[in-house]
Amino acid sequence: MGRIRVLSDEVANKIAAGEVVERPASVVKELLENALDAGATRLQVEISGGGRRLIRLSDDGCGMSRDDAMLAFERHATSKLASARDLLSISTLGFRGEALPSIASVSRLVLETRAAEELTGTRVEIAGGKMLRSQEAALAPGTQITVRDLFYNVPARKKFLRSEQTELAHIASLVTHYSLASPEKTFQLTSDGRELLNVTPAEKLRERVYQVFGSQTLEELVDLGVRERTFERAPEAGGPALVKVFRLRGFVSRPQVQKLNRNSVFLFINRRLIRDRLLLHAISSAYHNLIPPGTYPFALLFLECEPEEVDVNVHPAKTEVRFRAQSFVHDFVRDAVREALIETKPVSAAPLPAAPAHFHPQPAAELPYSEFSQRLEDGRWQARPSELPPSAPAAPEALPEFTLRGTRPAEPRFDFGAGPEAARPVAEPFEDVPLRVPIPETHGAFPPELVPELLPSLAALTDLRPLGQIHESFIVAAGRDGLWIIDQHVAHERILFEKILKQRAAGRIETQRLLMPLIIQLTPAQQIDYDRIADELQAIGFETEPFGNRTIAVKAAPAGVGAGDIERLIYEILEIAERELRRVSLDDVRRAMAASIACRAAIKVNMRLDEGKIAWLLQALAATDCPMSCPHGRPVALRYSLRDILRGFHRI
Repeated sequence: MGRIRVLSDEVANKIAAGEVVERPASVVKELLENALDAGATRLQVEISGGGRRLIRLSDDGCGMSRDDAMLAFERHATSKLASARDLLSISTLGFRGEALPSIASVSRLVLETRAAEELTGTRVEIAGGKMLRSQEAALAPGTQITVRDLFYNVPARKKFLRSEQTELAHIASLVTHYSLASPEKTFQLTSDGRELLNVTPAEKLRERVYQVFGSQTLEELVDLGVRERTFERAPEAGGPALVKVFRLRGFVSRPQVQKLNRNSVFLFINRRLIRDRLLLHAISSAYHNLIPPGTYPFALLFLECEPEEVDVNVHPAKTEVRFRAQSFVHDFVRDAVREALIETKPVSAAPLPAAPAHFHPQPAAELPYSEFSQRLEDGRWQARPSELPPSAPAAPEALPEFTLRGTRPAEPRFDFGAGPEAARPVAEPFEDVPLRVPIPETHGAFPPELVPELLPSLAALTDLRPLGQIHESFIVAAGRDGLWIIDQHVAHERILFEKILKQRAAGRIETQRLLMPLIIQLTPAQQIDYDRIADELQAIGFETEPFGNRTIAVKAAPAGVGAGDIERLIYEILEIAERELRRVSLDDVRRAMAASIACRAAIKVNMRLDEGKIAWLLQALAATDCPMSCPHGRPVALRYSLRDILRGFHRI
């Protein structure tokens, strides 16, 4: 008897479920995609127990007939593909026909659906992949799928699920993603009776961002608009060249908004939610030298192209894709984001006491992802007396309240006013009424026509009027839109950084020769790194040559670098080479070297600057491409807007 056997449908479905149904959020993803493909405009998701006990999705899509409802639970049964050629241009979110049978094989599932042209609907009940019953039912048009007891028959899978809060956070993030991808639709998400997301149709993406994340987040974003780039594909079989158009739209955050993880990066290709390493790297490259290493921006990007330009059939969960022109797509996304930041030059707002937001973010947009972050968040959005530890200290005893009242004025002993014939007024009972002093006209509201409606941008640097320095380290300047504070060291650092890169590209680095060569001792590892980057050191302004065993002589250095900083700078550059050459491009190493030189040569803190030097510094900073941050990602300027100043003085 042979050893190879054909697996039963039950086993095959459970294997497929292991690929498709990783956690409760995977179930929600497949059901949401089916509902969106069905043309639904209203999607309601109900969760209980983090998705373990209950997942219910209701939509008003096209629904299914009785025959289609039965056929939908067969493996690889789908309405979205007809031939293998269709795989080359997939325009729907789902296409494999694996989701429903995979979900039904590891849960108790109930499907209730009705097509608009049918008089009655169909109710199908399945448990563990086995059909229990199918019957007609009086239903409204659309579909409702209820999934209970996920992984009840696969205990090994169930024990690997995380806490209810973690699973709920993944579900909330997923529904939030798809609500952003379809702003024209209604999305509702509830968990154990608590509403986490409720957004109504929005005309523009900006309005949906406002609905989901609130006004404060929206103010921190830069709108990309719609950016296009064409790509010419080589002709096939002697035909004409094919011109492909790629479009990118969405929002990215200012460099001053820095996240500790990539959870705030939302990527869509043809409205499909993806987690693509290529695009993530493109975004990181766009913010290179604008934010500190190890931090990430907020990004909401929608890339649109012809379906045949992207292969979505490369991952079981369809979260990863492969582009036919990967290098072109990477450079397009990187350049589009970088150009938007350079054009707008967003400025960092000075930290102020939190003002009441016009619209708060939806709870689903800020659920924590771990038990630790859950404990930190409990006091803010899920504090329940029953959840407090028994050792919690009791509330302090209420202190007695004291009310200060004014003293009653003394009655006059003698009346030196009117004569005896004048009627004396009857003394009214004393009332504790505060004295109301009328506000003079000079304390009135600021004239609204004098408050400029300007977008906060570092392009205003050219119009600033320097006022002086704070501790000889920070420049204070006044502008039409408010008060500015500029860090003189990082401002000069940005100026020198871009200057060095431009001179390096043109081959005209300014250098200074040393009176006596500087002899530097190297370790064996540093000697190896020096041999690898000796040409780069020469190109960036250092004139060096070997001087004995593991020793080099430095005869010239980039202009502006102090004599006492040259040795330290050489060691820093060798450390960069040792750390970075193995994992980044040579261009990134060049930028890191330029950043080190700029930092050493820049104006330091606690350095007095005269008015001419301050004016030059502001003009030179305004002429840079990216005056928002220093090469290490720190903000260059803070802006107190005129509106914030007026609000602080109660003038508006």
